[in-house]
Amino acid sequence: MKQKTNLGVGVIGSGFMGKAHAWAFGNVARFFPVQQEPILKILADVPLDKAKAAAKQLGFEQATDDWKSLIHNPEIDIVSITTPNNLHTPMALEAINAKKIVYCEKPLATNLNDAITMTKAAEQAGVITMVGFNYLRNPMMITAKEIIQSGEIGEITGYRGIHSEGFMADAAPYNWRCEKNQFGGALGDIGSHALATARFLLGEFDSVCGKLDTIYNSRPTKDGGSKPVYTDDQVNALIQFKDHHFTGVVTSSWLATGWEMHHGFEICGSKGSLIFDQARFNELQIYKGDQKAGRRGFTTIVAGPEHKGYGEFCPAGGHQIGFNDLKTLEVRKLMECIEKNIQTDFNFRDALTIVRISEAISISSIENRWVNLEEIPTIQ
Repeated sequence: MKQKTNLGVGVIGSGFMGKAHAWAFGNVARFFPVQQEPILKILADVPLDKAKAAAKQLGFEQATDDWKSLIHNPEIDIVSITTPNNLHTPMALEAINAKKIVYCEKPLATNLNDAITMTKAAEQAGVITMVGFNYLRNPMMITAKEIIQSGEIGEITGYRGIHSEGFMADAAPYNWRCEKNQFGGALGDIGSHALATARFLLGEFDSVCGKLDTIYNSRPTKDGGSKPVYTDDQVNALIQFKDHHFTGVVTSSWLATGWEMHHGFEICGSKGSLIFDQARFNELQIYKGDQKAGRRGFTTIVAGPEHKGYGEFCPAGGHQIGFNDLKTLEVRKLMECIEKNIQTDFNFRDALTIVRISEAISISSIENRWVNLEEIPTIQ
């Protein structure tokens, strides 16, 4: 069958991530050669006036307040889900049943059963899926992985990963993030980034030991009252990797007062170390242990066109690429996989792994013990 020249894109949600997805789909063909150009067809949100205003601003042809009609519209080939986390499951399953390509923001789901159901449905239907962990598309993140795998900093002896922000600090009002989910709090939301980064850099997890804390048991509502909070505010976890003989640390909090974005890692090796901070994500710090006395210290690797994924945006190093460029790189991978009719490198099954790790950490916190990942259900 001859490939379609264009692919119709439907985005559900017009908030921060909806805009990021629209930007990425709208710009990918401007920066990268694609055989099938994505076309912004329909934007869904509620109320309809909000959807229409966002569609006009972002360049969509149509707007709707009915996400199901978007999914079943014959002009839509790719369904992009950017809604609150607890809405991912019904929307993804509807899109899978309609045989659409599904691009869903992280986390895949807010509980393990839903994540398994979604993954099983996608694989049985044979549809291409991708889950949005766009920090992993950073040229500096890829460079760090290459340094680790090359042995340049020797045997890895330590890992500390973090993703903390302050948007729920102090008396932040009650919102959808506070709703009762199995692990829908800081662990499942921003903590999923910290877990995905650790796995990307050092491989699969063997076992975990974690503690979830809810600091604010209630939060104020718009009507002057308050509502109970059922989700965690922060998580601290110890990690045993399958391929490394040390205990790593991953921590996440949305109560990190003063931090707008603090996603990063420190990796120690027998011959050197790496430090990364998402707030300066065009830089990677590296230390080499063979430095002369009086000259020891970390060196800054500055992102440039020699790093994969940077040069298409800017021909010179040190000029910086941005968050939305990472999203464009993610969509580029999606379009490449669609063109080749192959599964993406962070599909529903990969995202299910992150949900399973979150489940293990949640169980560990409740039962106060180490939990092996083999204890957590999955699909074969």
